[in-house]
Amino acid sequence: MAKSFPEEFIWGAATASYQIEGSPLADGAGPSIWHRFSHTPGNILNGDTGDIADDHYRRYREDVAIMKELGLKGYRFSIAWPRIFPYGKGKINEKGVDFYSRLVDELLNAGITPFVTLYHWDLPAALQDLGGWANRDIACWYADYADFMFQRLGDRVKNWITLNEPWVAAFVGYYEGRHAPGMKDLYAAFLATHNQLRAHSKAVRAFREENRGGKIGITLSNSSHDPASDSQEDKEAAQFSHEWTNYPLFLHPIYKGDYPEKIREVAKEFLPPHYEKDMTEIKEPIDFVGINYYFGDLIQADPQSQLGGKAVERGLPKTETGWEIYPEGFYKILKGVQSEYDPAEVFVTENGAAFEDKIENGKVHDDKRINYLKEHFSQALRAIEDGVRLKGYFVWSLLDNFEWALGYSKRFGIVYVDYETQKRIIKDSGYWYSEVIKSNSIE
Repeated sequence: MAKSFPEEFIWGAATASYQIEGSPLADGAGPSIWHRFSHTPGNILNGDTGDIADDHYRRYREDVAIMKELGLKGYRFSIAWPRIFPYGKGKINEKGVDFYSRLVDELLNAGITPFVTLYHWDLPAALQDLGGWANRDIACWYADYADFMFQRLGDRVKNWITLNEPWVAAFVGYYEGRHAPGMKDLYAAFLATHNQLRAHSKAVRAFREENRGGKIGITLSNSSHDPASDSQEDKEAAQFSHEWTNYPLFLHPIYKGDYPEKIREVAKEFLPPHYEKDMTEIKEPIDFVGINYYFGDLIQADPQSQLGGKAVERGLPKTETGWEIYPEGFYKILKGVQSEYDPAEVFVTENGAAFEDKIENGKVHDDKRINYLKEHFSQALRAIEDGVRLKGYFVWSLLDNFEWALGYSKRFGIVYVDYETQKRIIKDSGYWYSEVIKSNSIE
């Protein structure tokens, strides 16, 4: 197998606003649902919050300099909606706009292509008070915010992602309650799913109408669900898990104009009334699909489960988050998305792993992360050779950061952050990745 990637391949790293920026209420920004959620006792491990995080809001120049040193070709970051519209709509906060404008200029001056995610879970709290993603009007509020950003940054930003992992926002936030806004309402989760799709399509249309050039897509969470046996029951349970939690739940509406058949059948009572009327609007062409992938699992049929199946052990090594390391599953996801929906372009918008990183004599030796990335890069290359139109790869994450409900207990970065001093130390994986980028290969 060839070890070199295509010539124009974009190697990058990814972050998210609430996870790295800190200063969540600075300079006129409004609170987000994550600000509220993390400040509610009992929600986050060790009572951690994103109040300081990596202090990227004030140290972004230093972080861009590190990206340049590593040779990154692209940087995927997200905009905090409440920094722009403190109340989610209406009043504009120019100081928030200015921060992202300066960040974009800094990246371009360093020769790094910005990939902007418009929504990475930090909904303005004021909109949650109106029902959040369960309120049908949010599709218009979001489209107005997105359109405003296209107007303000579209002269320099040419790659846009509407939503990050809408399944997680809907089901982990509105149904499982482990993420903001911390609800346990399956009906609300399906409303959130549907309204995110409506919001996405309205933003795509606004992007086309602005006609500033560039590309727009969506980023979806995925894990590889394999049947635990050859039994029909296990196969069906694994397939349903795939359709429910992976790209089909969102790409089927976008590309085919309806939810996957099994979802319609099993979840018909939870889907919004008369949802079919929105499907023509949702089926709006996009330029690329972003794939996030971290792990795989085995699914065994379980009649007691809402999904008809449960994950069972298969004895593979795991990351520090307890996620099964399964690079083969990454190939299956990439190949699957290309063969099922034939997107014009695919980007790996997140892939990475948390391990226990320690500073030894001023260095961080994270061989496990290097091995993890090397194995996943190999599968990405295999996918390209087998016809997947993969154009770029963003490692998660540039920096150690606030890992949502897990607080600061898990480190995903290729750059170590000492949270006490905010000192950055490039890990061995960061230096290794820099060599991959330089040679455009995994030799």
